[in-house]
Parts: sequence; C-alpha cells; structure tokens
Amino acid sequence: MKKVNIILLIITLVCSFFTIMGELDKGIVIVLKDSSIILTATLPYIVNKLFNVKLNDGIIFVWLVFIFLAHYMGVTAEFYNKWEGFDKVTHTMSGVLTAYVGLLLVPKKSNMWFNILFIIAFSWMCAGLWETFEFVCNILFGGDAQRVVATGVTDTMMDMIVAFIGASVFSFGYFVKNKVKS
Repeated sequence: MKKVNIILLIITLVCSFFTIMGELDKGIVIVLKDSSIILTATLPYIVNKLFNVKLNDGIIFVWLVFIFLAHYMGVTAEFYNKWEGFDKVTHTMSGVLTAYVGLLLVPKKSNMWFNILFIIAFSWMCAGLWETFEFVCNILFGGDAQRVVATGVTDTMMDMIVAFIGASVFSFGYFVKNKVKS
C-alpha cells in the first residue's frame, strides 16, 4: 500500500506541476489555486512529520485518491465545469472513502450495528464539514463553489445526500461481509 501511495502522490504532483507551468500567464490567483494541491496532497506526510504520528496507509490512500479526483481533476483540470455529473460522482465517492476512514476508527470488538451507525454518521459529518468549509470560503473569497446562485441550497443538499448514499452502500457491503463471516 505504501508504494501505491507514493505512486499516487508522484502522479498528482507531476500532473499539478505541468498544469502550473501551463498556467503561469493566467495570474497569481490561478497559480496559487493550482499550487495548493501540492500542500493538500502532501498533508498526510506533513502531519506525520510535524506531529510525529503514523497515519494508516489506508487513510493516506483514501486521502490521495480523493485529492486527485476532487482537487486536481475537479478544480485544477476543471472537470466540475466540464462534466455536470462529476461533482456528484466525487461526493458519492467521498461518502465511500470517509466511510472507510470511519471503519478504520471504530474499535475492533464493537457491535456491528454500532459500527454501521458510526460509519454513516462519521461520513455524513465529513460531508457537512466540507460543505461548511465551502460556504466559509465562498464568504471569505467571494466564490460560488456551492452554486447557491444557480441552485439555492439544492447543490449543497444533493452533495450531502450522495455522500450519505455512498456511505450507506459501503456500510451495506460491510454488513454483508460480516454476516457471511458469522
């Protein structure tokens, strides 16, 4: 898993580097937006170094996949603007990915129903925190990442609903896997 993470990190950084080089003439805001992926992609490694913790390779994998899809493909390569369904795909995937992280956080010997509830609640909390982050950024920097102008709250609510669906599908798979074992 560690080698896969390194390969994902290298792919993300190389793609970002070439994107940044191709957009140097578009102004500092675009360059900073595109450069921010370097920080977000390397964040798990920075956290490991600064706080002397060892993040699970699974969590790092989840982080890198999501950053590549949402940040690089979605924002930097502008898939959010080019493919209407891309936003819902990434939010559904974020539900699955945060559900996996939630599973990694539950105690090993806990009740399966508690685990399912925790996984879904954790994933939904992450979706809510993300939407809150987008809202705050919209206010501070004047964007419309939540497409409030075009959709009201529909885009935000749909993002949270598809994340919930992704977490629920993950939890169903977890349930089936554990029922087959017993």
